[in-house]
Amino acid sequence: MKDREAYGASRRWVVKVGSSLVTNDGRGLDEQAISTWVDQIAALHAAGKRFVVVSSGAVAAGLVRLGWSRRPEPLNELQASAAVGQMTLVQAWERAFQRHGLHTAQVLLTYSDLTDRERYLNARSTLRTLLELDVIPVVNENDTVSTEELRFGDNDTLAALVTNLVEAELLVILTDQDGLYEEDPRRNPDAMLVAEADAGDERLAAMATPTPGALGRGGMQTKLVAARHAANSGAGTIIASGRDSQTLQYIADGHVTGTLLHPRREPLAARKQWISSHLRQRGALLLDEGAAKVIGDAGRSLLAVGVAGVEGDFQRGDVVALRAPDGREIARGLVNYSAAECRRIAGQSSERISEILGYVDEPELVHRDNMVVT
Repeated sequence: MKDREAYGASRRWVVKVGSSLVTNDGRGLDEQAISTWVDQIAALHAAGKRFVVVSSGAVAAGLVRLGWSRRPEPLNELQASAAVGQMTLVQAWERAFQRHGLHTAQVLLTYSDLTDRERYLNARSTLRTLLELDVIPVVNENDTVSTEELRFGDNDTLAALVTNLVEAELLVILTDQDGLYEEDPRRNPDAMLVAEADAGDERLAAMATPTPGALGRGGMQTKLVAARHAANSGAGTIIASGRDSQTLQYIADGHVTGTLLHPRREPLAARKQWISSHLRQRGALLLDEGAAKVIGDAGRSLLAVGVAGVEGDFQRGDVVALRAPDGREIARGLVNYSAAECRRIAGQSSERISEILGYVDEPELVHRDNMVVT
């Protein structure tokens, strides 16, 4: 397990900045704060580090420019606000980086970009090429075209998936809190800060507040989910205050600041990272005790004989959840048969697939190479 000094020495970082920071709690785009973060990034870039910035704030900036006092609920109004705010947001980042002679690139992503295999690989190639060219990508969700059903939900999740895309060693989530506390510090001023933990530690969820701010979509719980996603590619996550003008430099120097969440396991292969990035499954296969054990313990392929039930309406190649008898998701993967076909062959031996369906695509319902144990 890396220590803080090792994470600080990482060459490739993803830095996510939340809406409340970018817009000074909704009072307007805070270009002074943006300049402060850029000054730190530029200094670390000169020392050999490479950065992707994931910036929230387009919707919040748009609200101010449109004179709206609160975040609207209708999707079309949110998209209009994002379209207006994105212009000023990216210009602010560009101006700040230009002062240091650094080029930036605007990259707008949707959920579909990262769940379609070809578009995922294209996004990966583009971001990695920009980093090789010493350009600073400024990434945001493409709110103007995303639908409610196909959204990341928050930029914490987007930042984590970008961390996987570019194989960054460190994800830094800058927020208006000093890190993760054992209790909500706004309610208990004596709450203790969590200095370090495993990203997958289930006890952390009880400490996190689910409530987002008035301007953003994410609370502390979304940051924990992001840390687990980032861990898929072996990246550590630091949740720290963006109010401190030296936070990024402190992290680079290995100082104790914020909450450090370690990846618990070895990095997943690139294909399995992509499978893991599917935040929504098309259905689920309910496993019997034996299948749940061999998949959970050994990551074996799933055979039809181990399936006790089928949920949803999915097609061959869709991502499905694999659930233990108690309902827990223990894995997810690309299924080789449709839901209707799975229902017909569930509980049967592989040798009977041809007899039942009249053909055999694959002997496994989900092959271990197309499966991620969660």
